[in-house]
Amino acid sequence: MIREMQKKDCAVVARFWRDYLNVPSATEESVTSTFEKMSRDSRYCTYVAEEDGIVVGFLTFVEVLSFDDPDGYIKMNGIAVQPEYRRRGIAEQLVKRAEEAGRERGANSIGVATSFRRTGSQAMLDKLGYEKSAFWFHKNFK
Repeated sequence: MIREMQKKDCAVVARFWRDYLNVPSATEESVTSTFEKMSRDSRYCTYVAEEDGIVVGFLTFVEVLSFDDPDGYIKMNGIAVQPEYRRRGIAEQLVKRAEEAGRERGANSIGVATSFRRTGSQAMLDKLGYEKSAFWFHKNFK
């Protein structure tokens, strides 16, 4: 089942960020704080995949405006599924739900940046019709 994230999911989503997306700074407290901020801003949405009451995956996105895309696009910011639940179509379901939300919001497109190492995610995105179009450059200020 795919549903919107709730505050009670913050601890497990923090673990996903740490363990599967290699973001060691993601603590339950930081994810809870960020979730609360995102909950007050309609541009953000996070979905979780749940099986038998267990959160087994998540996807978060933000609706973005730009001068080259004034109707907006959806930028997925994180997708992860527990290893023992992978290759069951859960990530696909999450992505398709984000695509549906993007269409509902009137966005023109959807995209995601992914690590070079995440070849499984890249294969799934290829399968779903995503095109490789850019590199993502990132710089920390702290």
